[in-house]
Amino acid sequence: MPGNMQENGLQRLYMEQLKDIYSAESQLLKALPKMAKAARSQDLRQGFEKHLEQTKGQVERLEQIFRALDENPKGKKCMGMQGLIEEGEEVIKEESATDALDAGLIAAAQRVEHYEIAAYGSVRAFAELLGDDDSVNLLRQTLEEEKETDKTLTELSAEINTLAMNAGQRSGQDTEESAGRGRRAAKARSARA
Repeated sequence: MPGNMQENGLQRLYMEQLKDIYSAESQLLKALPKMAKAARSQDLRQGFEKHLEQTKGQVERLEQIFRALDENPKGKKCMGMQGLIEEGEEVIKEESATDALDAGLIAAAQRVEHYEIAAYGSVRAFAELLGDDDSVNLLRQTLEEEKETDKTLTELSAEINTLAMNAGQRSGQDTEESAGRGRRAAKARSARA
C-alpha cells in the first residue's frame, strides 16, 4: 500500500511536470522566431531556426506521450519559461543597438536550454521509475537534442562574444580618439583667440 501511494504521488508529479514542459515548449515556439529575427549573426539566426524545427518535434513527442497516457497536455502554464522568455525580450530591447546583442541572445537561449535539460532529465527519471519505457525513449531523444543545442550555443558564443568585446573596445577607442581630437581643436581655438 505505501508503495502505491508513493507511485501515485510520483505519477501525479510526473504528469504535472510533463504539462509544465509542454507549456514551456509551446511558449518557446512563439519566442524562437523573435530571437531568430533579432539575431545579427547568420549562424545564430540559423541555429534558432533549426531549434524551432526541433522544438516542433519535441512538442509532437510530448503529445505522443500524453496520448499514450490518455492525458490532456494543457492546463498548466510554465512560469519559469515565461520568465526566461521575458528576460530574452529584455535583451532584445536593451541590446538591439549594440554589438552585444547576439552575445545576450546566446546567454538568454542557454538559460532556456539549461532549464529544459533539467526538466527533461527529471521527467525521464520519473518515467524510468514508473516503468514508462516508451516515454523514456522519447524523453531521452529530446534531452539529447537540448544538450546538443546548448553545445552549439557554447561554440557560437566563443566567436560572437569575442566580436562583441572587440567591437566594444574599438568603439571605446573611437570615443577616446574623438575626445582627444575635440580637446586639441578646443586648445587650437583658444590659442587663436
